[in-house]
Amino acid sequence: MSPSMVSLRKLVIVLCLALLPAVTLSNRLLGAESPPTFAPVKAELLRPRDGLGNVIAKLQAGQPVRIAYLGGSITAAAGWRVQTREWFSQRFSQAKIEEIDAAIGGTGSDLGVFRVDWDALRHKPDLLFVEFAVNDGGASAERIWQAMEGIVRQTWAANPQTDICFVYTYCVGQENDLREGLCPRAASAMEILADHYGIPSINFALKVVELQRAGKLVFKSDEPTEAGVIRFSQDGVHPLTEGHRIYTQLVAEAVEQMAKEPRPRDHGPKLETAFVEDHWQAAKMVPVTASMLSGDWKKLAPESPLASRFGDRMGTIWEAAQPGSRLTFQFRGSTARLYDLLGPDGGQVIITVDGLPRGKPVPRFDSYCTYHRIATLSVAESLTADQVHTVTVEVHPEQPDRSPVAFRLKDPAVELKSPKYQGTNVRVSKILVLGDVVD
Repeated sequence: MSPSMVSLRKLVIVLCLALLPAVTLSNRLLGAESPPTFAPVKAELLRPRDGLGNVIAKLQAGQPVRIAYLGGSITAAAGWRVQTREWFSQRFSQAKIEEIDAAIGGTGSDLGVFRVDWDALRHKPDLLFVEFAVNDGGASAERIWQAMEGIVRQTWAANPQTDICFVYTYCVGQENDLREGLCPRAASAMEILADHYGIPSINFALKVVELQRAGKLVFKSDEPTEAGVIRFSQDGVHPLTEGHRIYTQLVAEAVEQMAKEPRPRDHGPKLETAFVEDHWQAAKMVPVTASMLSGDWKKLAPESPLASRFGDRMGTIWEAAQPGSRLTFQFRGSTARLYDLLGPDGGQVIITVDGLPRGKPVPRFDSYCTYHRIATLSVAESLTADQVHTVTVEVHPEQPDRSPVAFRLKDPAVELKSPKYQGTNVRVSKILVLGDVVD
């Protein structure tokens, strides 16, 4: 890139940063009537905004405190989530600290907004950490705003005293923006939303890049580093123990700084002005019931392998393997999905919405299916929100193509013929809906 082009790019960045407060102020005044405009946001380790005054006051008073961690695999690991809970317990030793693990690997805010109530809010947290900047990396700013605002508004509608903190973790590739002093796109979008609602944020990724530039950290390595140099990760995404310690230290420093002037507040009035008109506050999970099922469905026993593994997250799991078995429900809203399982013995389904079948069967199997994992199945998107829609999901008689997983197997010709990879199984637990399921 020529020097003139570099100068022009820097000028554009400066102008965007200069305009950002005006964009945020306009949105505060006009709410959803003035759609927000995306612009890169300057990266800072901590933006206290309205702080964590409610939870800090409880901690300092020695009261019981529940801390929820909503995020992806970085938070699901026994790393910064566990370490920060331990730090809170040590720092505020008179308070009883309870951790609410609401993290699921490989998921972003577009699922988090549907499950935040079940996985976090029903446990009545005093503080909610939200970690989706890495898994939302490929999403548009508009989609991030819809889902993240839905999480915020559901939280404060449930309890306006609950404090929220956004955290931005690191993955390889983000350093390009961060070295220029900017948040990557997903974190920038979240920062703009955080400005509107006064939500504090901690930029873990910025610290990682600062340490790397100082020669004190290696982003990714399979081998131990020299003395004094932190090996952050093996894959460029998931921190090793020392990487998680960096995140924990940043949380500790941020809480200590915000604890100097704790300002308890009622967050309820903030809900009077929406950030985007089409936010997903209406997102919810509705359990599948026996009345919605026809054919050969069975409820998995709590002690069965899949129910014991996934039941805490999914609740009751229904399983069908017989072709022609159906799940049928009606909803008033724009979007419906199924909370289900993918796995090596997964089948495929035929989806019909308002009498119109989808062109091809949809497999509940993919190239990662050497094991079972939680997934979502989109069945209806962008429909007329104020109308009632009918959805039918039917087990297809044929197995999906298993070849996508072959490269993960030592002897695919033999293994793909084993019982593990046979079946037309469909397993569902809840309906994810933007709107309401109609009886």
